[in-house]
Amino acid sequence: MGSMMLVDTDAGTTDGEIRDFPVRYRLPACDDINRVEGDGSRPAVTLPFNKVDAGTLRGLVPRINHISWMQRKVDAMALAGRFE
Repeated sequence: MGSMMLVDTDAGTTDGEIRDFPVRYRLPACDDINRVEGDGSRPAVTLPFNKVDAGTLRGLVPRINHISWMQRKVDAMALAGRFE
């Protein structure tokens, strides 16, 4: 199982829009969406992928890292096991 974090997402983005974003760039569909609480300056979400291992996910992340989406530059990263 692998997880990805998307940082600097728009706080008003719907779960459906978040779920569709990686798929648009030929990543597999995520299994859930977890919004990460913070101070609100750079809202983030974690996306678990139950059928994708962390190594494969690390190879796919560059497809969407630093992409302009919803008028923001989104940072994407694969999370190490301790953060999943």
